Formats: sequence, structure tokens, C-alpha cells
Amino acid sequence: MAQVPDKPWGGRFDGSTDRLMEKFNASIGFDRKLYRVDIEGSRAQSRALLRAGVLSQEECDLVLAGLDQVEREIDQDVLPLSDDLEDIHMAVEKRLTEIVGPVGGKIHTGRSRNDQVALDERLFLREAVAGTLERIDQLQSVLLASAEKQIDTVLPGYTHLQQAQPILFSHYAMSLFWMLDRDWQRFRDCGQRADTMPLGSGALAGSAFPIDRDFLAAELGFGAVTSNSIDAVSDRDSLIEYVSSGAILMAHLSRFCEDLIIWSSSEFAFVELADAFSTGSSMMPQKKNPDSLELVRGKTGRVYGNLVALLTVIKGIPLTYSKDLQEDKEPLFDTVETLWMSLDVFAGVWDTMRVNHARTVAALDGMILATDLADYLTGKGVPFRECHHIVGGIVKQAISDGVRLEDLSLDVLKAASDVFDEDVRDVLSHDASTDARDVEGGTSRRSVRAQIDQGLSLIEERRRTQANS
Repeated sequence: MAQVPDKPWGGRFDGSTDRLMEKFNASIGFDRKLYRVDIEGSRAQSRALLRAGVLSQEECDLVLAGLDQVEREIDQDVLPLSDDLEDIHMAVEKRLTEIVGPVGGKIHTGRSRNDQVALDERLFLREAVAGTLERIDQLQSVLLASAEKQIDTVLPGYTHLQQAQPILFSHYAMSLFWMLDRDWQRFRDCGQRADTMPLGSGALAGSAFPIDRDFLAAELGFGAVTSNSIDAVSDRDSLIEYVSSGAILMAHLSRFCEDLIIWSSSEFAFVELADAFSTGSSMMPQKKNPDSLELVRGKTGRVYGNLVALLTVIKGIPLTYSKDLQEDKEPLFDTVETLWMSLDVFAGVWDTMRVNHARTVAALDGMILATDLADYLTGKGVPFRECHHIVGGIVKQAISDGVRLEDLSLDVLKAASDVFDEDVRDVLSHDASTDARDVEGGTSRRSVRAQIDQGLSLIEERRRTQANS
């Protein structure tokens, strides 16, 4: 069988790795995404080794200059990253040693790829969380602007996919805003829990050299160091938490995609997507397809799959490190890319779509004010269960007569209950219905404006905090 050259770890081996095993074992094809954070970690490791007396100042300077060159070469795509290098850690170290000589091999003193990859993933996750929070923030800002613009647009609200009560489009938009606010908090919390530095944990038992882990944490911008070396090299909780939070976020987007896809159909025409976020048919010239939303909806399953993959990877491996954990990266990388693209696209769709006020109002069916009739009777002192029965009969008659509730004469209403009076006309309008729901969190204009103001303050406070941090 074809053989490949020996490895840095090959001292106890007589033979070389089979090429099939070489390909099967390599992660360089995907973990090259970590090269910047890997080099960042190696810079901090070099400075820590200087403090520990393992490197001289001259050696440290040489290594740091060499790491800068390695980073430039990968940036410029002039450094081949082939399977025989196994992973990004070995690729960086091998090229560093070629540049600076044997001193390059000193940076692995007291360090294992086990704690090195744990560090790289946390540094990568820090960037992933920051980018995700920024995109959620941007989408929330789009929703706030939309809610302000559409404050007078009324449309049918649905339960069981049946028209239920009138709501404001702005209220609908703000419902996603608050879902995203919970998503934002989940990602923030994930980042905070991942803010511990694992380097110095070694393979599993810690470093035998006097590495100043607090110095490393400060160099790399972590708030603390990990408390247990076994836990540090085997922990993938933060990756799972990120992907889990991503799955919840994608579920939120997917539900709204479903509504907008339906609403953009000719049968509804509540909204029209901009050409920029639509596609056509190769066969049917009239088609304008909401592929942007359908893809977000479809990619939700992709993120769910990534979460299941991660959970399955860790469910049965013994402590501490096993090669199974190499499978943690692709689900994470794919989730980050999918989330960022989906958030950007969804924000673009919402920001550019047109809401058809005339169609949303025209779609309000003739029975949608039934609850308002029942509430009217309740306000006159009739027990609600009796009101429900009375109005149910009125609805049945209106359907039979082919008229809307608001078009029923007062005589017809009085025949159902003598409590009805002329003032019933005050509640039989869609604007009156929405404005009657004036509780905190309700769909009245006053309540929705309060939500918008609260959302604006929230976004402003976040950005102020970020600017001061």
C-alpha cells in the first residue's frame, strides 16, 4: 500500500501512514479556517514561554516574526495546506520551523494539540458570536423601521391558519423583534460562558512548565482561565450552545418565512418581495418566486442537523480527548456561515418588501369582529360564556345570510340579545378592534408604539455599551 512521510509524532512508529489513512485522518481541509486564531494563540504561547524562561528574547522575537510570515503566506494563499500536514496546528508549526529553524519547535513546549484546538475554537467562537450579535441587531433595526412605517396597517391575525382577530402589521413585526431579542441574549450568554482560556491544560493533566495562564488569558483577551484541565480539553459545550442557539434562531426566521411566502402569493398579495430577493422560473415567464425565504426555511433543517451531529459526537466518548472531536468543526463552521447569510438575506427581504395595505384590509373576513361583539356584551354585564353563545348564533345567521357582522342591522342584533344598542357600531370596525387591545404587549397603536420605543432604547443601549467596552 502507498505510504507517506513520517509525522512529527512518529518517533515510536516503524512505518509511515497509509495514504488512505492520511486522507481519512486529515482535518486541514476544513480547520484551515482557524489559521488566524491558531497563530494568535501561538504568539501568546511564545510570550508565555519567554516569561517561563523556555525561550530567550532573541528566540521569541524570531518566532513572532516567523509567525507573522506564516500568516501572510496563508493570507496570500501561497502556502500549500495538504493532507500530510494533518491539521492547521501542524501546518503552522511545520512552516514556522522551516522559516526560523529548530527554535520553531519550542513553541509546543508544555502544549498539546488538545488544549491548542480548544483555544482556537473559543477564539473562533468569540468572533462568531460577535458577528451573529451584530447581524441580529441589524435585523432588529430593520423590524423597528418597518413597524414605525406600517403603524396604521391592519391585517388578519391567524390561529389554526384561520382568521382570528385583526392585528397591526407593526405588532406582527415586533413579535419577531422580541424573539430575536431572546436569541441575542442566548448568543451573548454563550459567549460569556466561553470566556475562559484553556491553554496550559496540556493533553489532559496540565503543563509541566511554569506557564503563567493568567498572563495568557490577558494576552488573548479572556476573562478567566479554565479551572480543570480534564474539563478544558474535553469541553465542547460552548460550540453546542452556539449551534443550539442558532437552531432556535433559524426556527424563528423559518416561521416568518412561511408566513411571508404565503402572503406573497397572488391569493393573498399582502406583501410583494423586491426583485433583488426574488427569482424567476425557467419555464413560466410570469413567475416571481420567493426563493430567498424558501432557502432560509430550507437551511433551518441544515442547522438542526448540525446540532444533532454535535450532540451525537460527544454523547459516548470517554474523557478526555478522542479523535471523534475532530468532527466538531464542520457543524460549527457551517452553522456560522448559514446563520450569517440567512440573517443578512432575511433582513434584506424585509427591508425591501412592499406591504399592500389595501389587500390586508380587504382580506379581513366578515366574521373577524365576532370577539368584539362578545366583548361588547360582556362590557354590558352579560357573562362571557353566554356572550360567546349569543354571538355564535349571530355568526351562524350572518354566514347564512351572506353578510358581514358589521353590516347586520340593529334589529337583527337585538333579536339575539336586547342588550345591543346603537353604540355597538363603535366596536364594529377593525381600527376599534385593534385599539381596544390596549394592554401592555397588545396590538393597539399606543401599545405597539410603546414596544417600538422600548426596542429603540434597547438597541441604543446595546450600541452604547459596545462602544464603551
